[in-house]
Amino acid sequence: MRNPPGFSAPLHMIISALSFALMSAAVKQADAIPFIQKVFFRNFVMGIIVIPVLVLKFRTEGRRIFFGNSENRKRLIVRSLFGFFGVVLYFFSVERLQLGDSAILNKLSAFFVIILSAVFLGEKIRRYQIPALLTAFAGALLIIKPGLNMQIVPAIAGLAAALLAAGAYTVIASLSGKENTLTIIFWFSGISVILVLIPMLAVWKTPTFFELIALILTGVFAAGGQYFLTLAYTNGPAGEVSIYNYTHVVFSVIIGFFLWHEVPDLLSAAGALLIIGAALFLYFQRRRNKVLVK
Repeated sequence: MRNPPGFSAPLHMIISALSFALMSAAVKQADAIPFIQKVFFRNFVMGIIVIPVLVLKFRTEGRRIFFGNSENRKRLIVRSLFGFFGVVLYFFSVERLQLGDSAILNKLSAFFVIILSAVFLGEKIRRYQIPALLTAFAGALLIIKPGLNMQIVPAIAGLAAALLAAGAYTVIASLSGKENTLTIIFWFSGISVILVLIPMLAVWKTPTFFELIALILTGVFAAGGQYFLTLAYTNGPAGEVSIYNYTHVVFSVIIGFFLWHEVPDLLSAAGALLIIGAALFLYFQRRRNKVLVK
C-alpha cells in the first residue's frame, strides 16, 4: 500500500527537479563539447551508477533484473528509443535556448501524456482536460514564436523532445508493476550508449578538466533526478506530487540568470505562465474530483 504523500514525496520531487535543472546547466556549461558527446556521458555515467545496484539485486532476482521479462523486452526497447531521441533533442535545445525556455517546453510532456494515453492505453480524455491542453499548447506557441528564422529550430526540437518523453512515460506506465525501475533505466542507458557511440567518436572533442567535470555531472545529476523522481512517485500518488515537478522551471530560470544573465522575454514569460497555469488547473481539478468520488 502506498504511503500518504506527507512532506517526503513533495520534497523528493523538488530535489529531482533541482537535479534535472543542474543536469541541464552542466550540459549548457560544456558549450564547446558536441551535444552528442554530452548524450553519451549522460547515459554512460548514469549506467555506471546503476549497475552496482543491479549487481546487488542479482542475488535475489536473477538475470531478469538486467534483461527484464521476455514478454516486456519489445516495450523496453521502444521506451529506450523514445528516451534516447528525446534526450538528443532536449540537449540540442538546451544548448541553443535559454535554460528556462527549454525547461518549460520540456514540461509539455505531461500534456502529451494525456493525449498518448488516450490513443495507446485507452484512457479517456476528460472534458476539463481539453481547455488545459489548448492553454498549454498556446503557451508553447508564445515560447516558440513561429517565424521564418532559424531560432525556431531549437524550440521545435524542445517541443519534439517533450513529445518523445511523453511516449517514453506512456510505455513506462504500461510496464508498471511488470519491470523493476532500475531494469528500465539500465536498458535506456545501455541502448543509448550503443546508439550514440559511433556518432560520438566521429565528432569527439577532448574536453578540458572543467568540461570533463561538467560532462560527468550530467550523468550524476541525471541519475539523482531519476532516483528522487522514483522515490516521489513511490511515496505519494502521482496526481499529488507531479505538480512539484514544475519547480524545475523555477530552478532553471534562477540558474540561467546567475550563470548566463538570461532573462525571459515577455512572450516566453507569458507562455510559461499559461503552461504552469494549465498544470495547476489540472492538479486542482484532479483533487476536486478525488474529493467528490470519496
